[in-house]
Amino acid sequence: MNPLAEQLNESIRSGNVHLYEMLSTLGKEIYFPKEGILSQSAEASSLAKKFNATIGIATENGGPMHLAVIQDTLSAYKPQDLYPYAPPAGKPELRTVWREKMLQDNPSLSGKSFGNPIVTNALTHGLSMVADLFVNEGDAVIYPDKNWENYELTFGIRRHGSIVNYPLFTDDMKFNSEGLRDALLAQKDKGKAIVILNFPNNPTGYTPGAKEGEQIVAAILEAAEAGINVTVVTDDAYFGLFFETSLNESLFGKLAGLHPRILPVKVDGATKEDYVWGFRVGFITFAAESKETLAALEQKALGIIRATISSGAHPSQTFVLQALKSPDFAAQKEEKFNIMKGRANKVKSLLDSEKYGGVWEYYPFNSGYFMCLKLKNVHAEPLRQHLLHEYGIGTIALGDRDLRIAFSCIAEEHLEELFDMIYKAVLDLQTK
Repeated sequence: MNPLAEQLNESIRSGNVHLYEMLSTLGKEIYFPKEGILSQSAEASSLAKKFNATIGIATENGGPMHLAVIQDTLSAYKPQDLYPYAPPAGKPELRTVWREKMLQDNPSLSGKSFGNPIVTNALTHGLSMVADLFVNEGDAVIYPDKNWENYELTFGIRRHGSIVNYPLFTDDMKFNSEGLRDALLAQKDKGKAIVILNFPNNPTGYTPGAKEGEQIVAAILEAAEAGINVTVVTDDAYFGLFFETSLNESLFGKLAGLHPRILPVKVDGATKEDYVWGFRVGFITFAAESKETLAALEQKALGIIRATISSGAHPSQTFVLQALKSPDFAAQKEEKFNIMKGRANKVKSLLDSEKYGGVWEYYPFNSGYFMCLKLKNVHAEPLRQHLLHEYGIGTIALGDRDLRIAFSCIAEEHLEELFDMIYKAVLDLQTK
């Protein structure tokens, strides 16, 4: 094993041996090179005052070389904020500003020990980093039966984790914390589990309430007290889009510092929160009591970045940073929030009316981009096909009876027409 990896492992082990035990084989072997091109280029940047012939970019007239046909469309930005490589961990100011935002949005983080967010190529990349660092073949990866399908690819196919699902909802349509607890305690012989918490949930648009949040934390704590090392990933892709009474913070704050056998990892980003999907700017943040442990985990995360994408896109980081610093950011975001809330409320009022004749129920939703219909008399995939080919309407079929509707991309004034047509399509199939 590389000596740098051994040093990082010792920092983690001495800070908290349970966190070291959570690492995958790759997680233990990975490190960020101290003596490679990047470190030598960084040294040259501060000391090479005459000529700096290190990093692989082209320069001209004292700045990064660029084409006018590109710069002319980006004239509001300085070339040095667009064209050079961003640091592997991301623009330092962006990381600082995002950390400040995390503290503002999550008061439960106050006084907690957690690292500086590391920039990722959006959330999928952050989740993939978690998988690489912590999942070995056969490790239990626990998340509900209603989930984002990419979890299977990221944790199951790529890392050969053992996927463990439990029903998302109880019979009274609350979060099934008992199901989570049972799935966790079933891993006692393995002594290790990875838990994914995704609120607002994709595909249902559900965020638990405060009491349910306490039950989730209690279930994870019980597993830790039973001797299970638990890596808890809060996938906060749709954070902030809370339209009703529910948790309005990430559980990352409640989990930070809770128990030595619990490692909270927050994966979030600007992509969906701030409506910049194509910018691909996300973050991964670790919580641990020891600063040395946090530093070592960061170095291992940077090793994964260096070995895969090297660094994230610089322009999109600059764009997001400028937006976050703008005095107009909060007002503009509130405006878009109200549009999204209006759409969610409209959907709920339509579904709570009696106009659709009991052909479906719907899963609880109070947040995010989506909601799910639970079809009673027809199957989801035939309905999806019928809607697509006969009505020109796109929806997502999930399992046998669930149909996901993204109200996020339908104007409020068109939602009634949308659901009227879905209802008509259901009747079409029922009469066949």
